[in-house]
Amino acid sequence: MYKKKADPSPVVMNRPVCFIDTESDGKLRVQQSALQILQQIQQPVVVVAVVGLYRTGKSYLMNCLARKQKGFALGSTVESKTKGIWMWCLPHPTKSGTTLVLLDTEGLGDMDKGDQRHDTNIFCLAVLLSSTLVYNSRGTIDSKAVEELQCVTELAECIKVKSSDEDADNSRDFVKFFPNFIWAVRDFTLELKIDGKDITEDQYLEFALKLKDGTSKKVMEYNLLRECIRNYFPSRKCFTFPFPTTPENMSCLERLDSADIRFLKATHNLCKFVFHDNNIKRLKDGYTVTGKVLGHLAKMYVDTISSGAVPCMENAVIAMAKIENEAAVKEGLEVYQSEMEKLKNSFPLERKDLTSKHQHVKCMATQTFMKRSFRDTEGKNLKSLEENISKVFDGYQCQNKQASKRRSEDLLSSLSAPMMEKLKQGFYARPGGYDLFCKDLEDVKKKYNSQANKEFMAEEVLEKFLKQKSVDSKAILQADMQLTENEKKIKEEKEKAALLKQEIKFKEEKQRQLEQKFEAERQSNEERMRQMKKMEEDMRLQRKEAEHAMERKLREQAALLEHSFQEKSDRMRQEMDDFRRQSAAAEVFRANQMAVMMENRRYMDEMYAMRMQEMACKPENKGRGTRKKKK
Repeated sequence: MYKKKADPSPVVMNRPVCFIDTESDGKLRVQQSALQILQQIQQPVVVVAVVGLYRTGKSYLMNCLARKQKGFALGSTVESKTKGIWMWCLPHPTKSGTTLVLLDTEGLGDMDKGDQRHDTNIFCLAVLLSSTLVYNSRGTIDSKAVEELQCVTELAECIKVKSSDEDADNSRDFVKFFPNFIWAVRDFTLELKIDGKDITEDQYLEFALKLKDGTSKKVMEYNLLRECIRNYFPSRKCFTFPFPTTPENMSCLERLDSADIRFLKATHNLCKFVFHDNNIKRLKDGYTVTGKVLGHLAKMYVDTISSGAVPCMENAVIAMAKIENEAAVKEGLEVYQSEMEKLKNSFPLERKDLTSKHQHVKCMATQTFMKRSFRDTEGKNLKSLEENISKVFDGYQCQNKQASKRRSEDLLSSLSAPMMEKLKQGFYARPGGYDLFCKDLEDVKKKYNSQANKEFMAEEVLEKFLKQKSVDSKAILQADMQLTENEKKIKEEKEKAALLKQEIKFKEEKQRQLEQKFEAERQSNEERMRQMKKMEEDMRLQRKEAEHAMERKLREQAALLEHSFQEKSDRMRQEMDDFRRQSAAAEVFRANQMAVMMENRRYMDEMYAMRMQEMACKPENKGRGTRKKKK
C-alpha cells in the first residue's frame, strides 16, 4: 500500500486508505493502519479536506489535487461512495520537505444515514484537522446552498478553543485556528455579473454572504449562517466549475481522456492556488504539525467525540505538548546514550577528551529534543533532559575513572614486581639497603611516569603507592647500619619532601581536572543560550500568528463598516481590543521568561568567574605559578 523512502519524501502512498470510519454502534474510530502511516511522517503537513453534500464530485476534485486520474473512489449512482474520512499522503508538489495530506470526507445528507449529528461530527473533524477546507456544492450559491452549510452554525457548540468555562462563547477565537476556506461551485452555469458589471468569483461569494439590514426574526435567521461563515472563515476563496462533460459521460468521468477546456482550467486554477498557498497546518503558538502529530490529534479528537464530550483545541495542544515533550526527552537521551556507548571500548580516555565528546553528543541530543519539543516555555523538559544526561555522564565518568585506575594500577604493579620480590626476599635488609631501595623505587617511578603520562588517574595511584611504600622505606632506613643517625634524619626529610612533592602534583592534577569541569559547565551554559534562539523563533511565530489573526479581523471589520453594520463593527472592535490586550500580556510573559533565562546566564558567568578567581588565589596555585616562572 505504501513504501518508505528516504527524506525529504519519507512516505509515498500508492492509493488512499480509510482514516476514520464508523463502528457498528455508530461511534467514530481512527484506523490503526492509517495512524501507522502518519507515525512515519516527520515532515510538516499541508492538510486539505473536502466536505459537501454526497454525490457532488468531491472525490474527483481530490484526485485532481493528488494529480492522479484514479484514487479516491468515484460514484455514479445516488448512493454515497465515500464512507467516513479517507486519507492520501503524497509529497507536496511545490514545497520541498513537506507532505500533502488529502482528506476525502463522507458526503453530508446521505439518505442511508439520516443522522444530522454524524454529519456535524464529520464536518467538525474536517475543520479541526485541515489547514485548507474545500466546501463542494453544485449549481449556484443561493439561499438553499448556504443553508446546506448549516453545520457551520453548530461549530460553537461542537468545538471549544479553551478548556475553562470563564468564557462560554469562545467562538471568536476560531479565526486564529480554523483553516482557510474554499467554496468550489460545480456545474456552474450563470454569468459572473451583478447589475450588468463583471465580477470575480470571490466577489460572487461575498455577494452571496452579504448581510441584510434589519432586526426581524426572518432577517436574523438569514444573517446567522452568513455571519458564522464570515466570522469563522475570514480567509475565503471561490472557484466555479462548468459541467466537465455531457450528462451521459458523467458516470465514467475518471476514464475520460479529456473534459471541457473551461472545466480543466478551473480545476487547474484551484490546484494551483492550493499548492502555492503557504498553509502548513499549525497549532496554537505557531507549532508546526507533522504527520505524526496529525495522527495524535485525530486520535484525541475522535476519542473525545465518541465519548460524547466536546473536543477542545487547548486540551489537545496541552496533551500534544505532554506527549511530544516526553518523547523529545526520550529521543534526546537515546541519541546521547547511543553515541556515548560507542566510547566505552576506548576507555580509559583523557578527562578533557571525554568531556569534549560529552559536550558534542549533548549538543546533538539537545538539538534532537528541540526539533520535537513543543511549548516547553518554562524549560522543564529541557531541564529534565539535561539532568538525565548528567546522571548518565556521571556513570560514564565513573567507568572511565575505574578503567584508568585499573590500567595505572596494573602498570605500576608490573613495573614494581621485581622490587616487590626483592623486598619479600629481604634483599634490602643489609647495610646500604636503603639507597638500593630508593634507587629501585626511583626507577619504578620514572618508568611509570613515562608510560602512564596519559592516564588521568596516574598521579593518584602513584601517590597511594608511594604512601604504602613509605612504611617499608622507613623500616629499611632504620635497619640500615651503614647510615648514621644524622644521615638517617636527612634522608627521612628528603623522603618526606618527595612525598609532599608527589602530593602537590596530585593536587595540581585535581585542580586541572576541576578547571576542565568548570570550563565544560561554561560551554554547556553557552549551548543553552544558543538553544534560546529556538525559543525566540517560536516567539516570532506567535507574534506572526497574532498579527495574521488581527489582519483578518481588520478586513472583516472594514467589510462590516462598508455595509453599515455599525453595531457588529463596534462589537468586533471590542474583540480586537481584547485580543490586543491578550497579545500584549503574552508578550510581557514571554519577555519575562527571556529575562529570567538571561539572568540565569549572568549568574552562571559570575559563578564561573568567582570559582576561577578562588582557584587562582589558592596557595598551591600561587606556588605552581612561581615554579613555572622559574622554569
